[in-house]
Amino acid sequence: MHTVHQIATEIVAREGGYVNDPDDPGGATNFGVTIHTMRRLGLDLTRDGRVTEADVRALSRKQAVDIFITHYFKRPHVAELPEVLHASVFDMYVNAGANAVKILQRLLVEMGHAVGVDGGIGPQTISATQTAHAAAPNHLADAYGIARRNYYYALADARPASRKYARRRDGGKGGWIKRAEEFIAPRFHLTSDEHRRRIAKWV
Repeated sequence: MHTVHQIATEIVAREGGYVNDPDDPGGATNFGVTIHTMRRLGLDLTRDGRVTEADVRALSRKQAVDIFITHYFKRPHVAELPEVLHASVFDMYVNAGANAVKILQRLLVEMGHAVGVDGGIGPQTISATQTAHAAAPNHLADAYGIARRNYYYALADARPASRKYARRRDGGKGGWIKRAEEFIAPRFHLTSDEHRRRIAKWV
């Protein structure tokens, strides 16, 4: 297993540098850290009394790694989940915030565990996840990754502007789907034909 610092470094590399995509609700983003996060944390790197796109551009890789470890791994208690889930839930929390936890909680409900779907990792979610992992130690990470992939497809179903993140221009798997499948065993990856059938109803 990778250390949390290694996982965070991989997330930063996966996120890439500065972007400001009008179709992305996150707004100006650098290394995966959005302007909204920087404003919430008060990161006025240019020291001009405001947190603007200039501050987002000024963010370093090291600062991004530190932000992710503190605010997306430790503070939301991802660290208290079974280690097999650390990389995927952490990566998804960076990508989608508390929805990363809601995906896990819905999965646990489907598995028969009584947990609330509130996006917070508390004693109930930790206990249920530990029980689920003990019952199927070789399957929980894949199950979460598949649920995550399904979440991305459903998001693109509902929001046409987001489909470019799930489908390449040539119809192949987009960044969201590839990202989810990085945390799923190859035998559970969708084939190109399965992916195309899944998105066939998209215009």
